[in-house]
Amino acid sequence: MRAIIEAQLASSLDGKLIKELLDAHAEAKRNFYLGGLRLSAVEGGRFCEAAFRLLQEITEAKHTPLNKTLPKTDDLILKLSQLDSSKFNDAVRIHIPRSLRLVYDIRNKRDTAHLNDGIDPNLQDATLVITVIDWILAGLIRLYHNVPADVASKIVDGIVKRVAPVVQDFNGFLKVLNPKLGVSDHCMVLLYQRGEDGATYDELEKWARPTMRANLKRTMAALVDKKDYAYFDGSLYIITRSGERYVEGANLITPGQIS
Repeated sequence: MRAIIEAQLASSLDGKLIKELLDAHAEAKRNFYLGGLRLSAVEGGRFCEAAFRLLQEITEAKHTPLNKTLPKTDDLILKLSQLDSSKFNDAVRIHIPRSLRLVYDIRNKRDTAHLNDGIDPNLQDATLVITVIDWILAGLIRLYHNVPADVASKIVDGIVKRVAPVVQDFNGFLKVLNPKLGVSDHCMVLLYQRGEDGATYDELEKWARPTMRANLKRTMAALVDKKDYAYFDGSLYIITRSGERYVEGANLITPGQIS
């Protein structure tokens, strides 16, 4: 997916900036799913710096070099908002710049005091950062793709797809990195990782541990018919919303936490 997105955006926009943008996006999401919440906000700020430069490139055909400090974001946002609306999309003029400012503000105040209400502000902040940078990246693809709209839509959907760091992809073989999971939870994190693409029985059997295979059909039937955690369309098992909530609520997606 990363290669497809990079090729699509680089066909219209500066390749070095696209790489910087996607590197920051990937690292922010990786940190988020592995529990590095403050690091997600930091990478969100790095994402913003690349995105602001892309907006400069889009609107001025030039940008502040990566080794130079950007102008004040307030000035950039004001300048973009004053551009001719007949020449530039509102997403470029208004929506993306203001969204970037929100992420910047969270990054810059990440250690400030919060109300002592028992709610972890870092999780709230990191969740917002990830959601916003996903939305911005998806918006750029909508504007600057060079493939049919349905293909672009699928790429956009892939950006916001849930991922399970407990699953590692080895050239198509999905390895679950938690040997303590039972067969049901093992299959659930695999389906979580696959999202709308789903998985065939043969794939699940291949990815299951050898000791899990004997009862795999019974396990999948229970996930579909008793728990409603999965749907079977005759060829594919696809995770349901209930299944997604279960995997997230049981914290099955992470192999461990990082500081």
